[in-house]
Amino acid sequence: MTARVSQIELPGMNRLQVAVELLAAAGIEQRGAVFTRREVVEFVLDLAGYTTAATLHKKRLLEPSFGEGAFLLVAVERLIDSYKSHAPKHAEPVADLRDSIRAIELHHRSFNETRLKLRNLLRGKEISNAATEKLLDAWLIQGDYLLTDLPFQFTNIIGNPPYVRQEMIPAVLLAEYRHRFDTLYDRADLYIPFIEKSLNLLEPKGSVGFICSDRWMKNRYGGPLREMVSKDFHLQYYVDMVDTDAFHSEVSAYPAITVISLETSAATRIAHRPQIDKDTLVKLAHDMRTKSVKPNSVVHEVSGIMRGSEPWVLESFDQLAVLRRLEMSFPTLEEAGCKVGIGVATGADKVYVGEYEELDVEKDRKLPLVMTKDIRAGKVEWHGKGVINPFDDEGGLVNLKKYPKLAAYLNRHKAVICNRNVAKRNSERWYRTIDRITPSITQTPKLLIPDIKGEANIVYEEGKYYPHHNLYYITSGTWDLNALQAVLLSDITRMFITTYSTKMRGGYLRFQAQYLRRIRIPHWKDVPAEIRVQLKAAAKKRDIKECTAVTMELYKLSREERAILSLNNDEGVNNAA
Repeated sequence: MTARVSQIELPGMNRLQVAVELLAAAGIEQRGAVFTRREVVEFVLDLAGYTTAATLHKKRLLEPSFGEGAFLLVAVERLIDSYKSHAPKHAEPVADLRDSIRAIELHHRSFNETRLKLRNLLRGKEISNAATEKLLDAWLIQGDYLLTDLPFQFTNIIGNPPYVRQEMIPAVLLAEYRHRFDTLYDRADLYIPFIEKSLNLLEPKGSVGFICSDRWMKNRYGGPLREMVSKDFHLQYYVDMVDTDAFHSEVSAYPAITVISLETSAATRIAHRPQIDKDTLVKLAHDMRTKSVKPNSVVHEVSGIMRGSEPWVLESFDQLAVLRRLEMSFPTLEEAGCKVGIGVATGADKVYVGEYEELDVEKDRKLPLVMTKDIRAGKVEWHGKGVINPFDDEGGLVNLKKYPKLAAYLNRHKAVICNRNVAKRNSERWYRTIDRITPSITQTPKLLIPDIKGEANIVYEEGKYYPHHNLYYITSGTWDLNALQAVLLSDITRMFITTYSTKMRGGYLRFQAQYLRRIRIPHWKDVPAEIRVQLKAAAKKRDIKECTAVTMELYKLSREERAILSLNNDEGVNNAA
């Protein structure tokens, strides 16, 4: 899409305006449009207090990306019904209601179709033709929410912001977004600045009620937004919607409903994965908003969720106290002398990765490569792949004149290699891999950990292979890696990862570096000799229960802590979580 911006010229428009117009005419996938079920819409509005029992014409509601009108139509229905119940004696619908709604949509066709639906709705509510058109003119704005100036603050902001990855956004538009929004950090998706702008548009005690991906609550890119919320806002309600039928189509995101208000932070009401039907959601909204949480309710009330930019822990609260104790008592993995790394990303595996023996380059310009499929059996079973290494031992690129076979090989594939972003950014270093290759890692003993996995699969590699980019690895100059393998195979490590990792469908966890670095372990010098022997023996057998039992002793868990973590006998953290 970025290339198309530079190729298209529209009369009287600059490149930024052209980029906006491209998105305004884009398809559903490019716009990140997902349509919410009516029962869920009603639930979000109920949680936000936007109900017909309130004098809604005295509130100001914003829908920042109304699409086909899932939220907006229900909100307007409620507004008109409330107005008819609470209208002043001498009602003047246009004067009374013109500032009650603002709704924005970028996509031209969705804007026009939803305007027609609203016209029919208002006429059905006996609003005159003239008043209907004046209200729609005041309420509806066609444009980019992130670039639109609005005339006032709002009591309620609701909706389902678009889920658009940065790669789908024209470069000129992405640069403008980054200039405007501090939370558009790292690989953040478009819904992140939507939340930031919405929070900044709230009146005191106003609230933002969104259903969108929950990734920002734990991921690296959500750090600035979490910090913003923790400073000035209150996370009132959180409802985990993963594996529910919240939308009219299946989505790859992991949704949650959050209601965040501009007021002093207090306890958060939490619920998980409700059944999607009207009666269940009406009752849940009532239970979430009631004065006090009833015993045995599906609603939990938790304090202390927000801690600056730290990930939010929104489940397993009894385990959280144990985890916090471990965090207070032990150093992090890296503080204890271990290093977490990730394998090489080349940007063009079809060129740089191949059968080791068939890669036609000098022998010292290729390394045996270990991949995820090589460790599925719980040990390394190398399938013979290799990776081309364009770096010398000092970290610089090798001189191709000294390596004629490497030069010939790379030049044969130069078109593919130079098409990568890393090559475009620096044409003189066109043949580098995305990640620098450090050959000494090949000969270094290491633990290999797949990025995404369900069952424990921490594998010891004695120092023969270089890791591929889907593998994280841990090295250490202090800890015995066989003993560390037992700790990482244990259910206690799974508790750390479960607490901080984003959810994956099918019960899988992401063992990314940012989560691995949160694991706490004692210094090796502080591990008793008997525990050292037991850890290594448990790892050798790959017995998860035994690894867990010995790791409990390592952490000196009390009987109460073991009970909380459900680590007694046949139960494990992975069952409790």
